[in-house]
Amino acid sequence: MCSTRARKTITNEHESMLIGVISDTHGLLRPEAFEALRSVDHILHAGDVGDITILETLRTLAPVTAIRGNIDTYGPCTDLPATEVIELDGHFIYMLHSLDDLDIHPHAAGMNAVIYGHSHKPAITERDSVLYLNPGSAGPRRFSLPISVAYLELTDSKISARINYLIR
Repeated sequence: MCSTRARKTITNEHESMLIGVISDTHGLLRPEAFEALRSVDHILHAGDVGDITILETLRTLAPVTAIRGNIDTYGPCTDLPATEVIELDGHFIYMLHSLDDLDIHPHAAGMNAVIYGHSHKPAITERDSVLYLNPGSAGPRRFSLPISVAYLELTDSKISARINYLIR
């Protein structure tokens, strides 16, 4: 791993684990996004938080792992890590804000998924048996892009993703 910090490991005794993925809130936690994340076991925020109280509010729903984005240049958000590796129920997930800054080979590093944001464009792809997920933006609308969050469903044998479009 490129990170010098220890990995975060979280396990769940249930058959599956539902992870909420959010990004690019830019200081705005929409009520629709909050509601969409109400039933998740853990929340991943892929940067451009914009206001640390967003993470505090999300923590009322589930534990949160967050990284900083390119707008998180002042206040408490600057203390968020630029990247994070988290193990959730046996699946290794690498988080970074912009995919252009990917500094590891995810498959070689043993990652099962890469979570990123920045572009505000929701996307699910797979490369070298690694799932890549951009949940899109849950904050202020940018151009004509949708407002969305995403979910990861983790089971013993697989990891899958889906986008939840809140406002098209």
